[in-house]
Amino acid sequence: MLRLQWLSSSLLPPLLNPELSPETSHLCPNRRLCTLNSSRPLLTLTATRKPSPKCQYSWSTQQQQPPPSEPGSQAHSFSPQTRAGAAGALPPRFFVGHSIYKGKAVLTVEPRPPEFTPLDSGAFKLSREGFVLLQFAPAAGVRQYDWSRKQVFSLSVTELGSLIALGLRDSCEFFHDPYKGKSEEGKVRKILKVEPLPDGSGHFFNLSVQNKLINMDESIYIPITKAEYTVLVEAFKFILPHLMGWHMISNTMTRAEDSGRVNNANPRYGGDFEWSR
Repeated sequence: MLRLQWLSSSLLPPLLNPELSPETSHLCPNRRLCTLNSSRPLLTLTATRKPSPKCQYSWSTQQQQPPPSEPGSQAHSFSPQTRAGAAGALPPRFFVGHSIYKGKAVLTVEPRPPEFTPLDSGAFKLSREGFVLLQFAPAAGVRQYDWSRKQVFSLSVTELGSLIALGLRDSCEFFHDPYKGKSEEGKVRKILKVEPLPDGSGHFFNLSVQNKLINMDESIYIPITKAEYTVLVEAFKFILPHLMGWHMISNTMTRAEDSGRVNNANPRYGGDFEWSR
């Protein structure tokens, strides 16, 4: 359906191509401006159309480098840019993370979203859980850090659970082989140790990386106080359901409950049979 509306040319900015200009496309993505005469009013044709369905996405964090997908998979990590792509308007990006600076090293913690695979039904299935990326960089001077020597370690959902449950006097250790199951297996070894400080005031984070491919052996450690560790634990607790993709069902919970009430009215429906026995 087309709606005709007369607008004064004095009230409008200079005409721009709405397909090429982000300044106009985000304001009126469906509008087409046609100039009848430079001295006459402008005729605006607005095509009203049904709103397109929203695309689900992980959260409002736009990651810089998304984790690679499994070979042969069609997994997608959904972001605000994906959600707004159909409308032609890009929302602002959000880069989040938390850093702990110490005299000998810096530790940066960043979440990475899960990945979903589209199904033929139009729904999405979780294909890869998210993780938390730890980045260690040694000090190169006073308040200076050598990021060219940084080492990374990805914490899985289960490993995050171990850190969340870690007591003040407890310790844990994680071992990773990035090339496990490949021809380079065993050539790169990463060990992350989290041990209590001698005075009980926090924990040591020690990352050791042995890379035989480039003949490199690096060890970076950083002390984390009790207060700093508490901040990390609370952040891990908050992000954990998002890494599992469980936050996506909150948007459809109400519709699912409504559908369930309708289906329960049907005697042939047995979805809640286990709970109604």
